[in-house]
Amino acid sequence: MKNTSTEEEQRSLTSSSDPSYSGTVSEFNNDFDGYRWVIFNGQKHLATLNLIKGNTVYNEKLITIDKEEYRLWDIFRSKLAAALVKGLKNLPIKNKTKVLYLGASTGTTVSHISDIIGNSGVIFAIESSIRVARELIENVASKRENIIPIIEDARKPLSYFSTYGEVDVVYCDIAQPDQTEIAIDNCKTFLKDNGKILLVVKTRSIDVTQDPRTVILQEAKKLENSRFNLEQILNLEPYDKDHGLIYATYNQLKS
Repeated sequence: MKNTSTEEEQRSLTSSSDPSYSGTVSEFNNDFDGYRWVIFNGQKHLATLNLIKGNTVYNEKLITIDKEEYRLWDIFRSKLAAALVKGLKNLPIKNKTKVLYLGASTGTTVSHISDIIGNSGVIFAIESSIRVARELIENVASKRENIIPIIEDARKPLSYFSTYGEVDVVYCDIAQPDQTEIAIDNCKTFLKDNGKILLVVKTRSIDVTQDPRTVILQEAKKLENSRFNLEQILNLEPYDKDHGLIYATYNQLKS
């Protein structure tokens, strides 16, 4: 993305976690919609406005811009961040968005989505591992009112408790051979018409013998055959090896 900022647009920036660590920030996207591109000490970073001031989730750097606190978003620890760096267009997750997140893990990406959607949005965070879900609850969900953790197998969408109504976005990041089918079943149950899916494809979980690009395209075809219109397909290397992300729109009337 082209840097259109001028010297007059640059602002002083300090690290909240280390007041002596300072630098200069240039904002790349003027239309702030939950995340920003910043130049911090000469390097380009993603950052989200911190919903819980002073709180960190995975020891990420906290910075202050115009008296507002932001969390730097590590592209090597979040596939959604990697997708944004690789050119994901029109992120469907915005303020007030209702998200079903499959494979919430310990909450790294969940926490940044929580920042973006704000307290008027909600994340139903599905995680099947009790041990991992405990970390999610203790370190993230207990501090953020817009996250509803649900310990359940993503293959059983009708067994989720605490979900209500349709969601705007389904985000799926699970390592299973049938991960796309699982995502589709959840969309049929919860995703509104014209809702969006962000599907992380872990190609080695599906087929270790095929070229990862081939696997990603095969999974995209499954979505097309299940009433989805493809918006964008991204390869997430070098940030996540053998991973892709598919962005699609659910069209319930598609034949």
